Amino acid sequence: MNAILIKLFATALTLSQVTTRPDAVRTQFDAATDGPEVVRLLRDGCAHMRKAFDIEDINLDELITTAMEDPSTVAGPAAPKILHGLDLNELNTSYKQFCKGENPANSPFDAKAVIEFYDNATKDLPSAEALRDKALPGMTRILDGAGKPFAETSEPNGRRIVVPITAVPNLVQKAFIAAEDKRFETHHGIDERGVIRAFIANLASPGRPAGGSTITQQVVKNLSVGDDVTYERKIREMIVASRLERILTKPQILGLYLNGIYLGRGAYGIEMAAQSYFGKSVGQLTLPEAALLAGMPKGPNFYSPDKYPDRARERRAYVLARLKEEGTITETEMSAAIKSDLGLKPIETARRDSGFYVVDFLNREARTFAGVESLTSGSLTVRTTINAGLQRAVEEALQDGLANYERGTGRQVFTGPELNLADSVRRIQAATPAPEGSASAAPAVTGARAEAARPDATKPRRGEKVAAAPQKKPAWLLALESARPVLYDVHWPMAVVLETGRGGMKVGLADGRTAFLDPGIARGKLQPYDVIRVKVSAGKGGPRAQLRVRPTVQGAALVIENQTGRILAMAGGFSYPLSQLNRVTQTVRQPGSTLKPLTYLAALNAGLQPNTLVMDSAVTLPPIGGTGESWSPKNYEGGGSGPTTLRRGLEFSKNLVTARLLQGGIAPKAPASLKRVCDIALEAQIYAECEPYYPFVLGAQPVRMLDLAGFYAAVANEGARPAPYALESVERDGKPLYTHAAKEPVRIASADRVAFYQLKTMLQGVTQHGTAAALAKVSAYVAGKTGTSENENDAWFAGLTNEISVVVWVGYDNADGTRKTLGRGQTGGHVSVPIASSILQAAWANGIAKTPLRGPSPEARPFIADLPIDPRSGARVAGGGFVEHFRTSGDGRMADTQYRLVPRETLYAMRPDAEDGDLAGADDGASVAGDYYGNMTGERPRADFLDPFGERPAPRSRRAQGDVDLYGQDPYKPWPGQTNRSPFGGDDEARRPRRRDPDYLFGEDPGY
Repeated sequence: MNAILIKLFATALTLSQVTTRPDAVRTQFDAATDGPEVVRLLRDGCAHMRKAFDIEDINLDELITTAMEDPSTVAGPAAPKILHGLDLNELNTSYKQFCKGENPANSPFDAKAVIEFYDNATKDLPSAEALRDKALPGMTRILDGAGKPFAETSEPNGRRIVVPITAVPNLVQKAFIAAEDKRFETHHGIDERGVIRAFIANLASPGRPAGGSTITQQVVKNLSVGDDVTYERKIREMIVASRLERILTKPQILGLYLNGIYLGRGAYGIEMAAQSYFGKSVGQLTLPEAALLAGMPKGPNFYSPDKYPDRARERRAYVLARLKEEGTITETEMSAAIKSDLGLKPIETARRDSGFYVVDFLNREARTFAGVESLTSGSLTVRTTINAGLQRAVEEALQDGLANYERGTGRQVFTGPELNLADSVRRIQAATPAPEGSASAAPAVTGARAEAARPDATKPRRGEKVAAAPQKKPAWLLALESARPVLYDVHWPMAVVLETGRGGMKVGLADGRTAFLDPGIARGKLQPYDVIRVKVSAGKGGPRAQLRVRPTVQGAALVIENQTGRILAMAGGFSYPLSQLNRVTQTVRQPGSTLKPLTYLAALNAGLQPNTLVMDSAVTLPPIGGTGESWSPKNYEGGGSGPTTLRRGLEFSKNLVTARLLQGGIAPKAPASLKRVCDIALEAQIYAECEPYYPFVLGAQPVRMLDLAGFYAAVANEGARPAPYALESVERDGKPLYTHAAKEPVRIASADRVAFYQLKTMLQGVTQHGTAAALAKVSAYVAGKTGTSENENDAWFAGLTNEISVVVWVGYDNADGTRKTLGRGQTGGHVSVPIASSILQAAWANGIAKTPLRGPSPEARPFIADLPIDPRSGARVAGGGFVEHFRTSGDGRMADTQYRLVPRETLYAMRPDAEDGDLAGADDGASVAGDYYGNMTGERPRADFLDPFGERPAPRSRRAQGDVDLYGQDPYKPWPGQTNRSPFGGDDEARRPRRRDPDYLFGEDPGY
């Protein structure tokens, strides 16, 4: 038996059953015993078909005869591929056997072969019940903190917004029924007349084969059995469609259809299509708009109004005519609709290019809090806390900062272009050749890319009038516009290489301009039509482009709102396509000195004042519990500078000062001091558990960025820690699934408001003149702390304003187990602070208030006294000086702790002329006592041992800086008459400038 005839008979067996006995369709037959049953079913089916056509007064015999008059229509080269090889005589004989009641002796029918094919096609048949309860994958709309569209996410082929059938106007429903399935209301899933008509039409008019599927069948095809063009799929489709009609109502089936179909422009379902084409909801569609969409399912690309408007108008006119035939509209309405414009809104070609780490984080939060398996599991509306403008700016700042670091350290590596458009340009040129001599023509692409791309061919011949040529986009620009970049969230412009000759390199930009390219490290490695990333700037003779190279170093950045914990922006890495690991929420890193404020907070809460003197000198802490090894930390630059104030120890990130605070500054014994610091860390939710070892206070225990940001927000709030979050609410079909409950920040009871306020003012000193002095111009508004972990593996900055907290990390992932460092001197102040600076400026440009750091709260104010001191020695002065913030008892009494850790006698004994005095290596002539006593009497100090940074150049004046500090003055401005004498001997002695971020974590000096 002919193979095609076997498939046709198996399909006919299916059609016979679903039309004559839909309640008892058999999906399996026995090839040995059920042959007679199959013959009976086929004859019953043919009789049913003839009756159906008799009702319409159609002569089925005549249709068959007409179709078979020209054998080439069935077996010839122009016949549909599905009919190639069909024997015309066998088909005619089979028709007589089953539809005319004849018993030909030469019957080709083989019941066994038909049954075997049928049984195999119906194996593992999907259930219709699964469709009844099926939730269509939908597009989730994600809104930013202002309620504006921020992102959308969906499964492949799932960009839809599901609407109930009751929300679809009757006119729209009737338009689709008229266009796709005029007997939808009366058939039982299969329109036998449509099936036979399609079969006969395919025999008589070869070309694009007609399907004859009903709306019910299309639902089954789209949502269940797939769209394979096979007899097996058709058999399965008809059986499931017949069963679906028995368990769903017609409106339910139509609802599945209208929400499931693809209608072009990337839109699935009638609601998404209405919004994509006309910018309105389905309930607002007019008659011509509804007719246009109803004509699309037959061929969304073929009838695309964007590509083929004439075809779209013809198809719309057909649908309108069908509506008029059905009596749904009048002749006048039809005529007016046919004459109307298509009324399309422009195609939204812009692709989302930011917020991918945010969306991934929201998906996780929705799963945890809303019980939603995935944001693509249905049509959801997700409201978030994100500031869209700031989000994009944070990503740009991080990407630029990482690239600048590699460019500045010589670590850039060019691994090749992002993609090459030579093939695309060739196809565009072949499809739409540019007019000869046109200035917009692009070079032909033939053979090797380097030889193929000669943009000088685009130059017009001498004497030609270029302006008269058709103004068309060059092929390279069309190719660039349709290119799908690999790094779709990198905010550097793409450019396509046009010229690589000796005359210089030129690139084409997305706006159609060309620019001269500085290829940098890619010199000699680029070919025509390579796509690269660039930075564009103005230059003589036209724009200039500088190559931007994807870095290998990674980074992350976070901005949260202090009072609420709302996450305003989050960048989890350089680029989401390169790595989906969110380094804000999914990794832990050593925070280095960004954790030191915990220790200072514990010391302040224990009663120390910011002017308390602490020895910046070698210290060894005994083993915890009497076992293990003792700990002897060192400063980043090695050595020590003798007694320094608590404030200056934090401002200049002194490891030795931090360690010495454990030795009586917080509790009498170091282990007890460490426990108090750990208690604050646990209560601040920086850690779930604290590792009891001394390097903890220098940031040795890894931390999650999100948790560190919460602590800095608590500092801004005088101890009230917010819980960071990004998900405000989740809705499905207008019904809330989850709403974030507003929570007051939780107070960290391990330290009081006064300690937190004092710590904030000390952190402001870090930005004013400490390790984050690059922020000096905005230090009136910003406090913070830099951090650098062991061997410069991690570079941090964590800062705060009144309104927000910002955390930035830069480093290598080190996923292979090796520790790749940033390089000597690449500290938080050098690498991360510039990124944070850009983020702060972007925050202020995107609606975040820029206000001077607040003074103490009404609750803390009664317990704080503002008194002038000498900023270097910490001694009280009669007037002028630096205004420090002291803790009081509330009744005006103040504990003077300046000499609690370094007694006066010790300072006196350290004078060079004192008996057995030791200045820890100070050269002769460096006076300590004289300056000490001078400070006590209010005299202006000289550069001395109490000023370990006396060799620092004088800071710029307030006028030059543009901003004053919190205290209204520059506290480190030299007094009149002060010299640049080194505290270690010799006037104007040239010394190497100190690093601004001395955050080295452990004992030995880092080496490379």
